[in-house]
Amino acid sequence: MGLQSLGFSISGVLAFGGIGGIAIGFAAKDMLANFFGGLMIHLDRPFAVGDWIRSSEKQIEGNVEEIGWRITRIRTFDKRPLYVPNSIFTNITVENPSRMSNRRINEIIGVRYEDIDKVKGIVDDVCAMLTAHPEIDKSQAVIVNFTQFNEFSLDIMVSAYTLATSGARFYEAKQDVLLKIAEIIAKRGADIAYPTRINYSGPIPVTPQRNGAQVPENGE
Repeated sequence: MGLQSLGFSISGVLAFGGIGGIAIGFAAKDMLANFFGGLMIHLDRPFAVGDWIRSSEKQIEGNVEEIGWRITRIRTFDKRPLYVPNSIFTNITVENPSRMSNRRINEIIGVRYEDIDKVKGIVDDVCAMLTAHPEIDKSQAVIVNFTQFNEFSLDIMVSAYTLATSGARFYEAKQDVLLKIAEIIAKRGADIAYPTRINYSGPIPVTPQRNGAQVPENGE
């Protein structure tokens, strides 16, 4: 108003200021989005420095090394730094395995068809072994059941949760459980199934002629 009273035209200045404000707003949009993304991370605490996080949506996985106001630095498992703008975390689902309460052993163990009479005993022994195992969480469900007749095996589902959450300790516990299952199957006089193929070296048996042509007994 003072400039206008002195005879200066301020319409050009105002127009320039308006256009400049819009330009600055567009330029600062990503910066503000990253700032508020960082603010949400600090307020909600979905992860912290040292946590192992992953997101399949953006193929992000690794250990969090630093949470800044603009970017978060993640160290991938091949030891490469990954710099993620904080605004990304407001639009994706982030899994934090570091805060899991248990890890799950979930396996399908197949035994041979000729061992069908031993399946019930194997199931009972494996269930008893898991219930007594020091690394298995007894407060969680322990499931051992014969589930299906597969193409070449009788499938037994084994599901249990370990007390261990760290990778190294979990895989040690899982290894011990699987080896004990193999011992139980062997003690029962059974064996773990694997795909087999039978080759016939002799002539293929044929049926009497059908419509003037000989065909194999299986009709093919």
